[in-house]
Amino acid sequence: MLVYVSLLWATEALPLHVTALLVPFLTVMLGVMRSPGQSHSQLGAGDASKAVFSAMFSSVIMLLLGGFALAAALSKHDIARIIASWVLSKAGTNPRTVLLAYMLVATFASMWISNVAAPVLCFSLIKPILRTLPNGSTFAPCLIIGIALASNVGGMASPISSPQNIIAIDTMHPPPSWFQWFAVSIPVCLLCDLGIWLLLLAVYKPHKTTPSIHQTRFTSESLNPRQLYVCGVCVLTILLWCFESSLSFIVGDMGIVAIIPLVLLFGFPKILSKEDFNNFLWTVVILAMGGIALGRAVDSSGLLHELASRIEAFVDGFPLFGVLCVFCALILVCCTFISHTVGSLIILPIVSEVGARLPEPHSRLLVMGSALMASGAMGLPVSGFPNMNAIMLEDTLGNPYLTTMDFFKAGIPASVVAYFVIITVGYGVMSLLRF
Repeated sequence: MLVYVSLLWATEALPLHVTALLVPFLTVMLGVMRSPGQSHSQLGAGDASKAVFSAMFSSVIMLLLGGFALAAALSKHDIARIIASWVLSKAGTNPRTVLLAYMLVATFASMWISNVAAPVLCFSLIKPILRTLPNGSTFAPCLIIGIALASNVGGMASPISSPQNIIAIDTMHPPPSWFQWFAVSIPVCLLCDLGIWLLLLAVYKPHKTTPSIHQTRFTSESLNPRQLYVCGVCVLTILLWCFESSLSFIVGDMGIVAIIPLVLLFGFPKILSKEDFNNFLWTVVILAMGGIALGRAVDSSGLLHELASRIEAFVDGFPLFGVLCVFCALILVCCTFISHTVGSLIILPIVSEVGARLPEPHSRLLVMGSALMASGAMGLPVSGFPNMNAIMLEDTLGNPYLTTMDFFKAGIPASVVAYFVIITVGYGVMSLLRF
């Protein structure tokens, strides 16, 4: 079943969310669920159904929905655009500075409105710049691919910035606090952005074809009461998520906190409406639920134990750093060709089990490093939504700004930059935090 579902996800023979819906059906029909006791006997269809459905809707899914609510409110009420426009108006006219500013804005936006919505926002902001560039300017493809790569990097930045982070949190026991996640992800993201920025300057040399560009204008406007309300809800929710470990005796876990923005934002139709709720990325939610169900089935059946034993034998004698390098390389290759989320769904449970079997267990370190690397796999146009969005952009004559060759000469090296940052700086910070 694992091979069958993985092939369907990898080839997209069926839509990803449809394959995810097959997981609980196949799990029960094939009788793969086993009792958790020593007998490890096969569960009947009724007990198996209860087990798999109880696993599918977890606190992690509520965290995903809470993140969607914050992203929808920030986008609908123009808060994300206002913040981004203000930052970009300070970037000046030097193409080097403007490129770095847009990349940092894309990464920051991805932290809160997801790395699906962030590139859409940034690409809308650069249209006035693209229209004023001279013919033959390399700044246009450089800026577009820079935003796409930075949005991928932003997928590492917070627990709600991409589905693979949600999957990683569900796999890690105990899950990291938001402070711990930021302590690892923010240095990694900043160094990745700086490394990719230098790479793009070396590849495209935009300052030679475009000495200066028109400065982004920002019209100062005061926030209205609805925007202030949304900002207050967002700040409250993020603070509660950050201090969740200290408040666990009250709120339980992050999933309960995620109910707060859902109630406060949807409780007032003028803030978020039923249509906004319907516009959530429900396919991503179903995909995450299917992945959790698959993980439970693989674990319950004993297959996860068997796979981990084989991989453990392969990495036997490797230091922890070497094991991290192996898994990061594996997920980098896989997620370059298939969805970041799908790659994480398949690989992260195995990574967790192998990490738990090491002489000194470091399951959480390996899972988080692998999850960050999933977002860092950005070498091809199909490697993540930001890349797909970028390669579809066209100029006024209908010519695409980017080609596949742009990703070969910039995307693949950018993935290598991310790999080395994660296995060095990321590994160092995670070791200091005793992951």
